Amino acid sequence: MSSSSSAAKDSILEFFVEAANKEDFSLDITLNVKGAVITGTLVSAQEYFHLLSETFEGGNETAQMVSDQLEKAGEASRTNDTEAHFLHMKDTKVYCGNSKPTPSKGKILWRGKLSEIDGFFLGKIFDSSDKEG
Repeated sequence: MSSSSSAAKDSILEFFVEAANKEDFSLDITLNVKGAVITGTLVSAQEYFHLLSETFEGGNETAQMVSDQLEKAGEASRTNDTEAHFLHMKDTKVYCGNSKPTPSKGKILWRGKLSEIDGFFLGKIFDSSDKEG
């Protein structure tokens, strides 16, 4: 068995990530990561970096520079044909144990290493704080 990091990645999950990155495909998914449960919507790296860049817009000169660099990273990820190493999610909630999700304000973006994900299932976990649409 190879000791490379790609050997530790779930090939099906990697396929979903590559579809998201190349085709702007999104998917509600829940991950198991080192005992935590992370639920949200899988998005492309490009969308992740675009949404992340928006959090810095309208700030001072340094914040605008960060925003611009994140936007460029998103554009570069679209043309990058290398294998996927990271998974990107939006509207994310993190659960540890039997507790409520990690408290936060706003829409949470999450990025994690594919090689660190222990398992997954399709669909999102909803709790009483979620509004049905």
